[in-house]
Amino acid sequence: MKIVAIVQARMGSTRLPNKVMNMIGGMPMIEILLSRLSHSTEINQILLATSKDKRNISLIDHVQKLGYICICGSENDVLNRYLVAAKKSKADIIVRITGDCPLIDPILVDKLIKFTYDNNIDYCSNTLIENYPDGQDIEVFKFSALEVAWENAILSSDREHVTPYIRNNSDFKGANIFKALNYPCASNYSKIRMTVDEPRDFDLIKILIKDLGTNKTWLEYTNHIIKNDLNKINNSIIRNEGLLKSLKNV
Repeated sequence: MKIVAIVQARMGSTRLPNKVMNMIGGMPMIEILLSRLSHSTEINQILLATSKDKRNISLIDHVQKLGYICICGSENDVLNRYLVAAKKSKADIIVRITGDCPLIDPILVDKLIKFTYDNNIDYCSNTLIENYPDGQDIEVFKFSALEVAWENAILSSDREHVTPYIRNNSDFKGANIFKALNYPCASNYSKIRMTVDEPRDFDLIKILIKDLGTNKTWLEYTNHIIKNDLNKINNSIIRNEGLLKSLKNV
């Protein structure tokens, strides 16, 4: 069984262009993410899935120099981008990570992978119930589920955001095509943001890395935010705003 993490990232973000290549402590944000994710003991391969837009050339060059394979596909049909990447890497299990989550926790990633395997489910996420901080979003799913979604997803929002078709047709949502479970969190940290959508988010990440470095757990970063009241920097930003806007345009 091959487990592949597919990180989606691009330079054309509307709210914070070029964010994945913005520097933090002398290192591009995408490099921090990939470095942290590489500490996973369950993942066999990490790929970057980006689009064919020419603005992504510097991103692709940098990631390839780090030793990772880059897959280039559609700008808006990210579901197709994932299928191509999964097929080329011969993935049995896919871990979906987005490029705006630089402090993704590899230990937490491993826990979700094991949870998926132990429960023999098609899809697992820690966002079906949003108790983890925004920016620790992890999805784990079987290649077979991705293939079914690719064959059947019609809505543009389903194809842009990769997994809504799987989630909405799972037993977690009362349907019967896929088996899905939420990975639980002991407390509700949903008001904490360590994702990067806007300049204020980036400011917070820079503070966290300056204060704690790049190798702490998600809970250590979370507790630092709470203890120092850092959430006031970006807590007015709406969670999953991009997805919500996409759904309105269906």
